[in-house]
Amino acid sequence: MSHGLNIRKDGELDFLSLGALIHRLDTGIIPFRKATECKIHVSGGEFNVAANLSDCFQLRTAICSAMVDYPVGDLIAERVKAMGVRPIYKYFKHDGVTGPNMATVYSDQGHGVRPPVVFYNRSNEAGAQLKPGDFDWKTIFAQGVRWVHCGGLFTALSPTTAALAAEMMKEAKAAGAVTSFDLNYRAKLWNIQGGNAKAVETIAKIVENVDVLVGNEEDLQMGLGIPGPDAHAKSKLDPTVFFAMIDQVTKKLPKVKVVATTLREVQSTNRHSWSAVAWVDGKTYSAPTAELDVYDRVGGGDGFAAGFIYGLLAGEAPEEAVKLGWAHGALLTTYPGDTTMATLEQVKAFAKGGSARIQR
Repeated sequence: MSHGLNIRKDGELDFLSLGALIHRLDTGIIPFRKATECKIHVSGGEFNVAANLSDCFQLRTAICSAMVDYPVGDLIAERVKAMGVRPIYKYFKHDGVTGPNMATVYSDQGHGVRPPVVFYNRSNEAGAQLKPGDFDWKTIFAQGVRWVHCGGLFTALSPTTAALAAEMMKEAKAAGAVTSFDLNYRAKLWNIQGGNAKAVETIAKIVENVDVLVGNEEDLQMGLGIPGPDAHAKSKLDPTVFFAMIDQVTKKLPKVKVVATTLREVQSTNRHSWSAVAWVDGKTYSAPTAELDVYDRVGGGDGFAAGFIYGLLAGEAPEEAVKLGWAHGALLTTYPGDTTMATLEQVKAFAKGGSARIQR
């Protein structure tokens, strides 16, 4: 298909991601300060894509990550296994008191006019201690890996995680894998590492070996240091600002063949207008706009990335890949947690214009 990517036909793994695993404690519609109970969701921006591709799209996936030998680590490892993702761990021993730890994210879902609230405890996080040399890339890639993925969340954790991501991308390109990077710019994380200037400098060393970028116009501006028009000047569903920046992206990163993102207009916490767009090897593609009744918005972007990547790996035309990503991301917002509960049949039906009528 016309996407400019050289996707190998086979390999031991269809998809490999590098990232930190976390657990999210979610109190539902009750604000955290008033909560008496919560649900535990296992997550991680990079892991979510691998989990979605395994569980929904039935691909062979793996995650390179840190794992700690204590009960929280055991819980997370069990969920990774349940999603069918092959673990490739660097193990850390917990000292029984201070760590190192598996990071915790705290959240509530908000409701109506009250927005969701998310905050973190990433103190002494094992994932942030990962460094170049922790994984034997030559052995990992020896059996064949079709697609490799990382993101800005992992890159922002520490100087060593950024260096590890750059190492992996270089090794992946040498091994013939397609590489993707979700810019996923989070100012709170980058501020600890030195701010936006440091983010741009750090990400530049990674994306020089990247084929596919995922990120909206703000991610492109903040993560790549590319000037652009005011990202807030128009409707969030208007892709013109995003597409207007592509020339600058490709001038700075001529090896990039694909740039894609979701478009979301938030009317209330539980009502979103949802679309997606992509620039693929010189051409632009847009998904329809859906009106979503949102149950849990966390992970929708990773849901899009998974469906979009699946479409490209499966040899679908770019416009179909965008629709598959859009459909899967939309469905993911109807489930609790960060990872999918959808089936491939449901995704394909929604991508073709399916409805919420009862299935008998």
